[in-house]
Amino acid sequence: MNGTHEITELLQAWGKGDSHALSKLIPLVDDELKKIARAKMTKERSGHILQSAALINEALMRLIATEPIDWKSRTQFYGLVAKRMRQVLVDYARKQKASKRGNRAEHVDINEAVFLSSETSEELIMLDEALTKLAKKDELKAKIIEYCYFGGFTQKEVAEILGISIATVEREWRFARSWLKREMT
Repeated sequence: MNGTHEITELLQAWGKGDSHALSKLIPLVDDELKKIARAKMTKERSGHILQSAALINEALMRLIATEPIDWKSRTQFYGLVAKRMRQVLVDYARKQKASKRGNRAEHVDINEAVFLSSETSEELIMLDEALTKLAKKDELKAKIIEYCYFGGFTQKEVAEILGISIATVEREWRFARSWLKREMT
């Protein structure tokens, strides 16, 4: 049995309640989860309190805490993990933004002063809101943005995941980026 089919079979077993399937699944998907987490963390400011491993753990905990999922493929799994990572980062950004509105003085380490602007948190929240709006209008474009930007996949990998041509991914990526830019400004 090759890795792709094994991952799908383990996902399906886990979805049916086999807790041992999850423990067998994690080592098989660990490298890909790290790749997704690193891609997300490279877009965050230096010195971010969350590290890749913590982001993976939090996303998996949120995924495990949901209702059982009828898993169809590893693509669905990676897409949901990427979405949960996005939610973790957006929740963190909202907490940071809310804490900056408090009355107490903010402690800023002079070495990190350049990276501690609330603009990054606000941009991430705006991007999340715009992406949610885009998903209601055009789910394919939203998936492409989520896989490329948040998932760290190349356009070629996104084409394979979604079963569409690279040209379609490139065209939808350009349109979605323009739409998001217009929506966010």
